[in-house]
Amino acid sequence: MLSQYSFLQIIYLFICKLRTFLINSKIRLIRFPIDIRNMSRIDFGKALTTGRGCRLEVVILENNLQEKKLLIFGSNIQLNDYVHITAAEKVILEDNVLIASKVYISDCSHGTYGKFDINDHPDTIPKDRKLYSMPVTIKKNVWIGEGVCVLMGVTIGEGSIIGSNAVVSKDIPSYSIAVGNPAKVIKKFDTNQQKWISV
Repeated sequence: MLSQYSFLQIIYLFICKLRTFLINSKIRLIRFPIDIRNMSRIDFGKALTTGRGCRLEVVILENNLQEKKLLIFGSNIQLNDYVHITAAEKVILEDNVLIASKVYISDCSHGTYGKFDINDHPDTIPKDRKLYSMPVTIKKNVWIGEGVCVLMGVTIGEGSIIGSNAVVSKDIPSYSIAVGNPAKVIKKFDTNQQKWISV
């Protein structure tokens, strides 16, 4: 594995590994720089690996003060460069999730626009609108492609694949491939035939 890195990259990885150990010994590797907000409210799981420029944040609100951990990682999760995850209620990534670069995952939104039968007025200042949240769960063995957005209230089922630049605004069933904006299932894995079938 080290043969794929230059001498300077090996030094960089060594420094990252040392700094990672000082943050949390259960994490495999954090590539710096990284922005971690409210670290005490994050469960880093075991063997997490991140790329450069990731932002992991927990938003502290009056209704989540009792919850100890709002952003929960399972085991063996890999985040590539510039992944941004925000948790205000609960974001759970189960074991073996692979996330490509520039992915955004959030369980909250400034205001709501028809959801919950509430319609925030467009003349109000966006940052001053009430923060609404619904939990996000990404089940085990999910692969999320480059540039994907996963929005509040979504569950992505086990073993599913989300194609690059998709916007996931509704649940995706297990063993599915979903693409587009909004993301729609285009294939499902047939366990009897042991192959992907177009839908």
